[in-house]
Amino acid sequence: MLSPPHDISGLVAWARRDEWRAALADLLHRHSAKACADAGVAMEQIADVLGKHFGSALWGSAFEDLLATDLPDGRNIADEYLRRYGWKESVSTREYIAGLRLSLISLYEVSGVVPGESMLLRDLVRGGEPVRVMEKSGTSSLQQWDRIATRVIPLRHRTVISGTPMAFDRETSDALVETLVQMHEQAPRDVAAVADELGVAADSPDLAGLPSQDLRFAQAAFMVTNLWLYTAFKAAKQPEFPLLVNSEGDQLAFTILHFPLLPEATVARVRAAIANLPEFRWENADFWNWLAEPGAPTHTGPRQSNARILLTTMNDGSFVLGTLVLKGCRLSLESNSPARAARGRTLLEPVLAGLVGPPLTEHADLGKMLAADRPAPEPSGLSPDEERAVVHQMLDGHYRRVMDEPISALGGKSPRAAVKTARGRVQVAAWLKTLENHMVREGPVSQMGSYDVGWMWAELGVTALRR
Repeated sequence: MLSPPHDISGLVAWARRDEWRAALADLLHRHSAKACADAGVAMEQIADVLGKHFGSALWGSAFEDLLATDLPDGRNIADEYLRRYGWKESVSTREYIAGLRLSLISLYEVSGVVPGESMLLRDLVRGGEPVRVMEKSGTSSLQQWDRIATRVIPLRHRTVISGTPMAFDRETSDALVETLVQMHEQAPRDVAAVADELGVAADSPDLAGLPSQDLRFAQAAFMVTNLWLYTAFKAAKQPEFPLLVNSEGDQLAFTILHFPLLPEATVARVRAAIANLPEFRWENADFWNWLAEPGAPTHTGPRQSNARILLTTMNDGSFVLGTLVLKGCRLSLESNSPARAARGRTLLEPVLAGLVGPPLTEHADLGKMLAADRPAPEPSGLSPDEERAVVHQMLDGHYRRVMDEPISALGGKSPRAAVKTARGRVQVAAWLKTLENHMVREGPVSQMGSYDVGWMWAELGVTALRR
């Protein structure tokens, strides 16, 4: 939990009194019960499993929800505290507590970060222009296009956020935004239906006097916290390396078949034999790419919810299944699974009969490859500025090619093709934000982190969406 912009220690102590303890405990349960049940973790174990930050953030989220909630007897903790003890607090603290009392949680996109000072937040649910909020501690870790769930509180002379922002990755936040937008826009037909959805009594004071959209939104805070915790539990349980599969659904296991050339074979005869196989595209004298048939689907195997699919394509969009290399006295077929290697062997052996012998099989363990200590790169002989310039030049070339290549996040269209429609321009802007966010997270002194992707926004004509 970040340090709040105002000293509300008196209000926190007030919330621990017996008269509020049951209500706060109920909200703590509601803000964590679903996530804890799915993860098989007791609420008291959250800090042990995820770290103290998550335990503090859960308490802060439930506490802020309590401040914004009218209890069944019509009382509100913030109202009563201000009435009884507001005279003890500074004007700014009273204003902040009153702002929390009226606040609604939402999901925001971060931009325009001034470290140690402020940032812009754009409400992804309600829309509108970005709002600059004053925030010291949060801006030291937040980056351009990060997404956080928080409460934005307008004060007389500035706008601030509450003390418990929750960071969301883009995939999870997209799902959360879709749900919250539906809640915000849908007007319920009657109070009873809303009460049933939210799990509260139809005659609850929580339902009285609120517009239907705000009613649903005010009740969504517990859902946001549960999703945040659920994502954290899921990440904590995942193995160090994610499950990677190829398009057929086979777990990646790099497999190389080494065919020994027979004494009577010549390099020319081997090349001529391979030329009879249209699946193998010749790239240079001793190298071929094994490609899928044009128009073949890029994913043919069963989908696994916890797996990431590795796809490799050529510049023209052709789907790569493997490679073939002729070196010395052997011909080597490399693919990313034993099953795919077997398919390649079935293609090659008939045309190479009398030229190669039975292959020797080599397997490479992906986990060991990823975990292995890599030797430090040899010095390039260039200064850091010269190295950075070389890397940036390579990135320029790479992304200029990417402009015309199909992108899965854009529905298989290239960025240049996608920007021809209004919906496509929005998708391209989201893709660029994700790319830029990854870059800035490398750090401004790194070769990648210092790369400016602003030219891509201008090149694609979507600069107006960079906000």
